[in-house]
Amino acid sequence: MSTTQPPTPAAAPPDHPLDLAGIGIGPLNLSLAALAHRIPHLRTAFYEQRPTFHWHPGLLIDGATIQVPYLADLVTLADPTSPWSFLNYLKIHDRLFPFYIAERFHIERTEYDAYCRWVSRQLPGLHFNHQIDAIRWNHDHLLFEIDYTELDPTGEARHMGRSYARALVLGVGTEPHVPPPLCPLVDTPGVPVIHSADYLQHRDRLLTAGHITVVGSGQSGAEVFLDLLRNRPPGAEGLHWLTRTPAFAPMEYSKLGLEHFTPDYARYFHALPECVRDQLLPRQWQLYKGIAHDTMTAIHDELYRRTRHGRWPDAVLTPGVTVRTAGRIATARLELHLEHHQQGTRSRHTTEAVVLATGYRERRIETLIAALDPYIRRDHRERPRIDEHHRIVLDPLVKGPIYVQNAERHAHGVGAPDLGLAAWRSAVILNSLTPRPTYTLPARTAFTTFGLTPTTPGGPTTPGGHLPEQRDSFRSPDTQAMLG
Repeated sequence: MSTTQPPTPAAAPPDHPLDLAGIGIGPLNLSLAALAHRIPHLRTAFYEQRPTFHWHPGLLIDGATIQVPYLADLVTLADPTSPWSFLNYLKIHDRLFPFYIAERFHIERTEYDAYCRWVSRQLPGLHFNHQIDAIRWNHDHLLFEIDYTELDPTGEARHMGRSYARALVLGVGTEPHVPPPLCPLVDTPGVPVIHSADYLQHRDRLLTAGHITVVGSGQSGAEVFLDLLRNRPPGAEGLHWLTRTPAFAPMEYSKLGLEHFTPDYARYFHALPECVRDQLLPRQWQLYKGIAHDTMTAIHDELYRRTRHGRWPDAVLTPGVTVRTAGRIATARLELHLEHHQQGTRSRHTTEAVVLATGYRERRIETLIAALDPYIRRDHRERPRIDEHHRIVLDPLVKGPIYVQNAERHAHGVGAPDLGLAAWRSAVILNSLTPRPTYTLPARTAFTTFGLTPTTPGGPTTPGGHLPEQRDSFRSPDTQAMLG
């Protein structure tokens, strides 16, 4: 999202401001829009620079599944009766009985993407091809001003506009992370060094390379390695898989381990001291950076199958390695300088193409709301402070709330980006915007009791996650009348 401010458009009188404006339309804000749709008179609009919804298109590899059950759709865990559920999507497309017979708990990524695109096409109030240019707080009207540029199908500016909102929610998602030693190669035109986010766009070209190196051992790295392995000739695979982690480790997927992705744990984590949270997150990497057991099994099965003729496959898997530097040594050759942590040794590795499965980083929300930067309260590491209801802590001069989605791992823990908490978080946000809770949320969600001191659901709230003290200025008159 660009923050370059265009010439100020003619201001429309803010007689009918939005109750909630969403910036970005990924799965999390799409969940919020879907659950908001059933609240009459709640005026919402969501803006997205891209021309249409598409969820990680570069990783929609055939057969790859999402790592949460299908019940972690946009709405079900907050409202199983919603028309925007995955099961209703199947029913409308006459596929409910085949899905029932298939007995699939984890659906393919391509199907999840198709489901979300179906919701995005049906829901009103979603504005694609809208680039956000600036966001300000209007002290006179007590509203947020949102300047945007509507783009044509080619991405060129069509016209500018402005909307007003009582509350904002930022759901701009994440962006691919490239380790500094590899940035020069990624930025060099024509060099086959890509991030896994763009894998499918470059897959055909990669398969023509004599040797390919995959860097990164999370689920994306495993899926890319498996897809390349399956599509390379036996005995001439020419693959090398490197990772910093000490092992190709499975994701923690035990039932009690999964309780770290519940509202109970999110509340517990948020209540911990900041220094404890910062120490805890890196230790929990296997909760969200490991590899699905089925994927690891498929990789081993494919490697084993290729030994049937008495030869080991030309595929090397090496954990515990860091890429120190990287460079180009010939027109079609790349050289990575490696260091092995446990051995304390270094070596040079030559390859023809590199796929970086090195994860994602949260986009800086401060860039989007630069004009509001003086009002943002920060923690000791200069990150925005986020309260228990996923709102940025602001100076009291700003009367409207700004919610964040997938930008609060430092405050809410490993579940912040997880699809399984999307519907619950959306319901918490919507409950805080209405005089009475629209969605009844469970007071308890885990068998594990995290800590010796119980954490009250939602902090100073009712069990439904509602903020009874929320200012009436956040609600439209129609909403107040509707809810009494």
